[in-house]
Amino acid sequence: MLKRKRGEERERDQLEEETLITTTNNMNMDIVWQTPANSPHRDDYICLNGKRHVKPYYFEFICHVKNRWSGKTIVDLFTDEFKGRNHDYYVRAVKCGRIQVDGKNVSIYRRVKTSEKISHFVHRHEPPVMAWDVSVLKEEEEVLTVYKPASVPVHACGQYWKNTVVGILEAEHGLAPLFPIHRLDRLVSGLLIFARTSSQADTFRQQIEGGLVQKMYIAKVLGVFPEGEQVVDVNINHDPREKRSHAEGGNGSANINLKGKAACTKFKRISTDGDHSIVLCEPLTGRTHQIRVHLQYAGHPIANDILYLGESAGQRSTEAESADRAAARLRDPLSSRNSQSIEDPEEDTFTDFSKDPMCTHCPNLAPNGYDRHEEGLWLHCVRYTGPDWTYECPYPDWAKID
Repeated sequence: MLKRKRGEERERDQLEEETLITTTNNMNMDIVWQTPANSPHRDDYICLNGKRHVKPYYFEFICHVKNRWSGKTIVDLFTDEFKGRNHDYYVRAVKCGRIQVDGKNVSIYRRVKTSEKISHFVHRHEPPVMAWDVSVLKEEEEVLTVYKPASVPVHACGQYWKNTVVGILEAEHGLAPLFPIHRLDRLVSGLLIFARTSSQADTFRQQIEGGLVQKMYIAKVLGVFPEGEQVVDVNINHDPREKRSHAEGGNGSANINLKGKAACTKFKRISTDGDHSIVLCEPLTGRTHQIRVHLQYAGHPIANDILYLGESAGQRSTEAESADRAAARLRDPLSSRNSQSIEDPEEDTFTDFSKDPMCTHCPNLAPNGYDRHEEGLWLHCVRYTGPDWTYECPYPDWAKID
């Protein structure tokens, strides 16, 4: 009886696999595979429940075998190095040709060699961003400035390719190529400057590296920030695994084993209502999360910054909801420009795209693991000033404190 049951299970698994391969191969006849060479288009985007989604699309990820990968089977390589999907998925992907070596289908037992080209064909689901416009502030012959909304990354990175400032500007305004001369964290809003030629980008880069450019931000922080100019000159150590930075030393500490990099930020209070303060921030160096860490160190963290509100925020959580965040929503509701982020539908679904039998994210529009509780930081870039130029961005609505 046991042998018979196992035999039936094997037959069922084989039938399911054959059906999957047949279905996928039939689909491949109609699939148009995209690469970074393909430009985003306006109709790639869907605005739904206050978020900007990208219609899932077929994409070819390409990499080359590193020395430490050499000798592994193709399935073991993907299972060990790309943990977003499980072993069974990679077995099926190799068998139906969704994973290839040097453009050819291979056995699941095929061992890879250094420098071989590996292609992984996927049905790509990008995380949504908030459905705010990327507004053009000033368009010149060699320079473009825009108002970057919070939640949108500047350029392609990680899971994002089309849902970026660069992608949206190309799709909706036909602006390409663009060369970002500085970057803002994904959750930060404000002024973003692009050069429109490589020579202009080099000029900006030389000025920044030469210390000739002054940067100015504003932040909404907890508590009554002190009057007068406050300077925080404290090393910052960034942990890429935790995606979090830490302040080191300070207060006259003579610790000679500091691992962080020198960092200095000037602060000046603009206004306060007793619960929050609007603070002008001038970073004199450019470390990861510098303003956020130095404000935390000063005892006045950004009021909706879950990552740096306190020691309990050291570990990231997709479901995190601090008391301050909840209170801030009641005391200072966001304006119509930002209010869409308050919506929290149980699921963002959209039926007008083709489901893929190999996809681990279908039938949902957003990818698995998307943090739907995310909101923009109360940190905003307002001005960049160089030797003979100044570019500015309007203040956001949260910066108004009577």
